[in-house]
Amino acid sequence: MTVLVIGAILAGVMLGYWLLPPDITTHLDTVTTVALCLMLVGVGMDLGSQRQTWLRLRALGWKVLLVPALVALGSLAGAVAGGGLLGLPVNESSAIGAGFGWYSLSGVLIAKIYSVETGALAFLTNISRELLAFVLIPALAVRLGHLVAVSPGGATTMDTTLPLIARSTDADTTVIAVVNGTTLSALVPFLVPLLIHL
Repeated sequence: MTVLVIGAILAGVMLGYWLLPPDITTHLDTVTTVALCLMLVGVGMDLGSQRQTWLRLRALGWKVLLVPALVALGSLAGAVAGGGLLGLPVNESSAIGAGFGWYSLSGVLIAKIYSVETGALAFLTNISRELLAFVLIPALAVRLGHLVAVSPGGATTMDTTLPLIARSTDADTTVIAVVNGTTLSALVPFLVPLLIHL
């Protein structure tokens, strides 16, 4: 997955730099919006098909929501602290952190409603989070416990990092990871615009 993500970015950069005529960039916004909508439909279908997951979730109870709440608070606090060290305004750093690793949506949202530069920074920051999650999840699961291993993935724990979490932890943690990723993914479209306009 890491190779695919990096390869796709590099292919896009090369296509944009050498092959695409400048007038085609006016259509990229529409293509991006359609692609994001298709991805969201796919995520919804995947969640709807996970019947066993929902049964296990009912058994775990409401406390499972504490995990995404703490991951969200930690992500936002870390983003604001890191942004402060870099001299970024709180609205920009918090909105970037509110991407929770969902680089494709957070970057596009910020680029559309605020600025292309901050959108690009959100994209790079959140893709870096996902790539780091692939490295950190197995190590954290062994050294600090299964629940801690869920936190680096952020919103990606319901899709791209979920197989790694399932392999590195247990069935209950995998269900918690799905809830964590689903909750954080649902927050991204609301929190990013809210925070960027502070």
